[in-house]
Amino acid sequence: MKLVLVESPTKAKTLQKFLGKKYRIEATFGHLRDLPKGELGVDVVNNFSPRYVIPRDKAKRVKELKALVKSDDTVILATDPDREGEAISYHMAVILSNKGAKITSEKIDADRFARITFHEITQEAIEEALTHPGVLNMPLVEAQQARRILDRLVGYELSPLLWKKLSRRWLSAGRVQSVAVRLIVEREREIEKFTKAEYWIIEAEFISTNQPVRAKLISKNDTKYESSETITLFDGTYTFTKTSITNKEAAAAIIANFTSPFTVSAVDKKEIKRNPAPPYTTSAMQIDAGRKLGFGAKRIMQLAQNLYEKGVITYHRTDSVNLSTKFLGVAKNYIEKTYGANYSQYRTYTTKSKLAQEAHEAIRPTDLTTRPEDVLSKDASFRGEHQKLYELIWKRALASQAAAAIFDSTTIAITSANHYVFQTQGSVVKFDGFLKITGWEEETQVIPNVAVGEIVSLNASFPQQKFTAPPPRYSEASLIKALEEDGIGRPSTYAPTITTIQDRQYVAKETKEDGRRGRNFLPTELGYLVNDFLVKHFSDIVELPFTANMEGALDEIAEGRREWVPVIAEFYSPFKEKLNFVTETVEKVEAPIEKTGEKCPECKIGDVIIKQGRFGKFMACSRFPECKFTKNVVEKIDMKCPKCSIGEVVVKKTKRGRVFYGCSRYPDCDFASWTKPVLAKGFV
Repeated sequence: MKLVLVESPTKAKTLQKFLGKKYRIEATFGHLRDLPKGELGVDVVNNFSPRYVIPRDKAKRVKELKALVKSDDTVILATDPDREGEAISYHMAVILSNKGAKITSEKIDADRFARITFHEITQEAIEEALTHPGVLNMPLVEAQQARRILDRLVGYELSPLLWKKLSRRWLSAGRVQSVAVRLIVEREREIEKFTKAEYWIIEAEFISTNQPVRAKLISKNDTKYESSETITLFDGTYTFTKTSITNKEAAAAIIANFTSPFTVSAVDKKEIKRNPAPPYTTSAMQIDAGRKLGFGAKRIMQLAQNLYEKGVITYHRTDSVNLSTKFLGVAKNYIEKTYGANYSQYRTYTTKSKLAQEAHEAIRPTDLTTRPEDVLSKDASFRGEHQKLYELIWKRALASQAAAAIFDSTTIAITSANHYVFQTQGSVVKFDGFLKITGWEEETQVIPNVAVGEIVSLNASFPQQKFTAPPPRYSEASLIKALEEDGIGRPSTYAPTITTIQDRQYVAKETKEDGRRGRNFLPTELGYLVNDFLVKHFSDIVELPFTANMEGALDEIAEGRREWVPVIAEFYSPFKEKLNFVTETVEKVEAPIEKTGEKCPECKIGDVIIKQGRFGKFMACSRFPECKFTKNVVEKIDMKCPKCSIGEVVVKKTKRGRVFYGCSRYPDCDFASWTKPVLAKGFV
């Protein structure tokens, strides 16, 4: 019997179903070796040699796997086809190559191990991989090791500096997380600096052969009312529009000046083609699912992991838009049979990113005949969330091989006797093409059939007050998009990065008026404090080009074009020098003290102040550590409990940080609400 090692027990069960009794499939349960916790674990003097240890919670599993393997057995390493998967296989091979409990050598008994990779867990893909086994890809292992060491050097050497200078022992810094926080902080400051300006637009309804036409005023005597302005942001530029109509009186004066007759002065008809989007990469899936389904990046990746390990979709960590030749043929046949031959269009896509791994495939269903409505029957563990994500993946992959949608677009201009020009645009779907698969996200405006020279009558005018809008805050989706466009991080890092910056309380989701948590990020006071310290003293680490260039260097290591030690050395030498300088010369940064105006109830001497802790704000004595008085901060909304009428309604948070409202008398009163309660009629 041959032993096959994978990282996940779910993946092991799926493989066992395909391979049968000839193989024994075992899971490592993730990484079996890692750098030690609580210490650097990297010898910075001797070529940054890592000191790997087997974590205590993995010792039992290592012992079990060693017992399964005889000295002459061939072990098939079948972990995921990426750097993490390659590293897990490497460490497993090292462990099994060393006899006894201790690992004394990094040498691998190469004859005993076969490496197989597959991008989908299907019978055909697995059998193909077993027919053509390979060896460990050491450049991939070294790239993963370089990233791990780099992040350890930044985290374990910079974080203690933050503890010391900012007086908070739970703070952390990292190459990707610190840049993500900076994006959010800089955006918030750009929003604060933005000056809103009032402007007005004017729309009018005209009647043509008893059919209404609604058009927007665009110009007078060839002078356009609307103009655009572009401002430079920390990350790119932002363009907004406004008009020269700055107040209600100006709009009213223009409307009063309209002079009949109103004549159709132009009718521009043309055919427009709209092509389908390419199949999903990891980041594109996270962005689209975040916007359409409202899922967080972490949840999206969990759902995709489930779908992959059950054999329903291809590998979900990819930055390629390639599709296999076999899938292209299957998609063509499926579309022609289901929708008609005129709906099929063979397409290939090119990944824009220079760093994409073109050998990988985009995310797609492993079997197109498993339609979205059928996926729940594939496995008892699947839920509605799995179905929703699978539907997006299924439609996107299939639609990428469908024909373009064709629209008849019409633009109409209407001119008054005194040269005011109104314009409207509408379109009619001539051929739905790929929209037959994906559905329509936008309603199409149909406008009447009019001719140049036709007289229309003005029925009503609609002046509308507007204000210029500042750049939007980042949501999970837009933050991922920004990180990807700037070349920061990789698809697999986005979800844990977003989780980390929230867990560290550097950012938080905005809270809406009804008490529900919104999608957009706001920096916290702590986020501002940490970001500003890093920008001032370690500006290169939180600059976009530096982080992007480092990712490029890691990719070159993975491709075997660079050695990992010089890459780390090039970074570490100036970093360590600056770290020592800041440690010795920069004074401790005192955070502003938020006073309550109360005396400490325990020592009667100190003042009660608000402090920021690992789990949020709390009250403490200003004489700490001499006086250790603490008390939770209770945020009230100035309302009696609608259930008991005695307690106060207070703001609370779940362990995951979701805001809800409860009674201050809990557990005596168990009132709780996800939404902000309002006063009932007659309630005093």
